[in-house]
Amino acid sequence: MADKPQFKPFIRPDESVAEFTLKAVVLGVILSAVLTAANVYLGLMAGMTVCASIPAAVISMGILRGILKRGTILENNMVQTMSSAGESIAAGIIFTIPALVIAGIWSEYKFWPTFLVGVLGGVLGILFMIPLRRALIVEEKELTYPEGVACAEILETGQKGGTGVKYLFGAIGFGVVYALLRDFGVLAGKLATAFRIKKAVFSFGSYTSTALLAVGYIIGPNIAILVFVGGLITWFVAVPIYMAVTNDIAVVKMLAAPTSESIMKAADTIWRQYIRYMGVGAMVIGGFWSIWRMRRSILAGLAEVARSFRGKKGTGDLKRTEKDMPMSLVMPLLGIVAVTIFFLYWHFTGAIFTALICAAAMIVAGFFFVAVSSYITGLVGSSNNPVSGMILFTLLFASGLLLLFGVTGQAGILAALIVAGVVCCAACAAGDMSQDLKTGHLVGATPAKMQIGQIIGVVVASAVTAPVLMLLHKSRGIGVEASAAHPMPLEAPQAGIFSDLTKAVFKYDVPWMMLTMGAAFAVALIILDEIARIRKSSFRLHVMPVAIGIYLPFALTVPILIGGIIRGVFGRKISGAANRGILIASGLIAGEAITGIIVAAVTFIGITTGALKNFFGAVVFIMAAALLAVFAKPKADDTTADNQDSQADSEKE
Repeated sequence: MADKPQFKPFIRPDESVAEFTLKAVVLGVILSAVLTAANVYLGLMAGMTVCASIPAAVISMGILRGILKRGTILENNMVQTMSSAGESIAAGIIFTIPALVIAGIWSEYKFWPTFLVGVLGGVLGILFMIPLRRALIVEEKELTYPEGVACAEILETGQKGGTGVKYLFGAIGFGVVYALLRDFGVLAGKLATAFRIKKAVFSFGSYTSTALLAVGYIIGPNIAILVFVGGLITWFVAVPIYMAVTNDIAVVKMLAAPTSESIMKAADTIWRQYIRYMGVGAMVIGGFWSIWRMRRSILAGLAEVARSFRGKKGTGDLKRTEKDMPMSLVMPLLGIVAVTIFFLYWHFTGAIFTALICAAAMIVAGFFFVAVSSYITGLVGSSNNPVSGMILFTLLFASGLLLLFGVTGQAGILAALIVAGVVCCAACAAGDMSQDLKTGHLVGATPAKMQIGQIIGVVVASAVTAPVLMLLHKSRGIGVEASAAHPMPLEAPQAGIFSDLTKAVFKYDVPWMMLTMGAAFAVALIILDEIARIRKSSFRLHVMPVAIGIYLPFALTVPILIGGIIRGVFGRKISGAANRGILIASGLIAGEAITGIIVAAVTFIGITTGALKNFFGAVVFIMAAALLAVFAKPKADDTTADNQDSQADSEKE
């Protein structure tokens, strides 16, 4: 019987290629900080983050191979590994920590608790993934890890001479220009209006955001349509019906005014105070359903974990491409993380025994969700990883545990959200690390070096996230109502949901009617989706995107829908268009998000509008000059052609 052909990575295990170098680490740290900030902005605005691996890989190739003229595929892989950590930690933190400010527990964002939640959760997720790597990434053929494979293809293509850097940087430039024009009032950031039929109010509009358009393109038509449907249900069914029957005095007074602004404010009040709890109810059911639906995969993943522990080899007889961080380093690190988590929980609960129980329970839950997260991202990709469902499960479990031990009120809300934040960061980091490890496996990277690089990326991302949250909350407002001070606040939908749910649990003030309606709607969607699955329909009715659409302002869902439709109509027609589209979309997001953060920073430190215009005028001028210099620089082919032309002219004379 013939042996199975052995897998051959792009770089052979016996080859010695530069990988964990100073330039790769420095570039990885810079890109981790930048992409973390961009994903914090995007996640707070739209409730979604985007995979940072592909844009990071393209930027790395553009700098190392394009500008510095030196850089190996393994160095580029190290850069994208460190950079993508930013996206995962950004998601873990912004889904939970802003809930503390929205709930009124914190008056402002605090650096050290936010930093510790990100670092402890992220490092915990990475350490737990180390014993799982071989079983899940290498041996389990059912797990494809689609983003990891796509990133490996881009790295290999770049090594052979082709990159998409021009599409990415062109889109970043466009995103920067758009954001500057919007923030200086040249372009409208939002189009909105409202009308009423008797007491029923219909409010609609759209943000004119290139980043939201790009999000729609990246998530594709199915998810984009579902988010939009959630918005339709809220703003064209639930809000009008509720307003037609309400006797709320404040709303009645607002409706008495004939202006469109007053009507929109009335609709917004009803949505914020009542209707969006439907989204909370739908998300709770959707989260539990996601975990139940994946139960066989979860059990299979845990079985793989057990098998990996039983069959674990030492590192001495392993090839370079199979060497993980040694257990002599992993176990002490795990002990330090566990003890620090205990002290963090003790600080916020004020009870040593409660903190001990919570720390033990959450570390066990963290390992469980790390295995679940890795297995599910391997099956269906990071975009479909039910992290929100895992957080909801953790949040409710932690809340019940804290109530059982007598931790109530604001102390209970604070402790529950901090507990959930650590587990959320662990699950997000594990899902991201799994995709990176798959990329590394295909290109021939060293797992141990990637794991160290990911830990560095987690620390950088955690340090960046808190200041960015402070800036954005001060300048834009996070999870607040629109006002003269904050005309276009960032909605932070997941954090808002977790804030509402935790407050309801600890204050014994659960809005059962709206939660029940949302839950019933989610059950109906699940039944319809199961019918679609049985019929093998390509269009699915997932609960989570609809729940997010219910919770988001309608104006946010419109550009997401348009981007999804563009992907559906044009993204599949031309070979290579999908990859170009993803790069352009990533660039649009990065350009708008980074500019938004810079504007927030200069506003925060008190620079006046006139000075701001002068500053950005100079920046744009310098960018134009640099662009001209780069493209005007003669290439070798141009010089050869000029010499041939000169020689031809001489012969004519």
